[in-house]
Amino acid sequence: MSLQLQMLGTGSAFAKRYYNNNGLLSIDRFTLLIDCGITAPQALHHLNKPMEDIDAVLITHIHGDHVGGLEELAFRMKYVHGRKPVLYVPEPLAQPLWENTLKGGLGQDGIEKLEDAFTVHLLREGETAALAPGLALEIMRTPHIPGKNSYSLYINDEIFYSADMIFQPKLLSELVYQRGCRKILHEVQLTGRGEVHTTLEELLSLPANIRDKIYLMHYGDEMEAFIEQAQEMEFLRQHEVYTL
Repeated sequence: MSLQLQMLGTGSAFAKRYYNNNGLLSIDRFTLLIDCGITAPQALHHLNKPMEDIDAVLITHIHGDHVGGLEELAFRMKYVHGRKPVLYVPEPLAQPLWENTLKGGLGQDGIEKLEDAFTVHLLREGETAALAPGLALEIMRTPHIPGKNSYSLYINDEIFYSADMIFQPKLLSELVYQRGCRKILHEVQLTGRGEVHTTLEELLSLPANIRDKIYLMHYGDEMEAFIEQAQEMEFLRQHEVYTL
């Protein structure tokens, strides 16, 4: 069984050419949607992939480009298919996801808490969660916005999938040199200061043998102009299927 990734989108929160940076991670007959942003329903429609074919959704942090499609997912599954979608969420995000993001839209008679709309599985740091045969992951809290939790993923103890995060060279080095990480799927900010994201300039400061493992995502509309500047690093393309 091979693990495959198809990005619904690869764009930053402000990108207009690219959908939100959300990905379908699949193995055998199980499909996990990593983040469900504002454009996720439209991207799924574009790819002719029904929402009901997604086995579970995992949320890395609470920004619109990562959670803005959850309301439609919950309502569609409730009223069209008569069941609750499966949601994996880091434990500290569960209450604010409901209270600060979903309650205003989903809240009604019969939906008074997150568990009324989703079958919720809480993820905890330091624990490996087995989601399906051949698919396990560990959440890692990584810095993004001060005061807001954001969690990157370590998949099958060999693939790092970053949430939006400030540059963490020590973490990347430890994953490669101590934990045998062989692929790094990393968000990147191509222009401007990296106040809450990792810039291309920062990633270029990494050793070549780490850069060679990096695939770039969550980029702006100017991506095409930066392909050569990225050196060993490759830009993920939305909708293409990658074998991990």
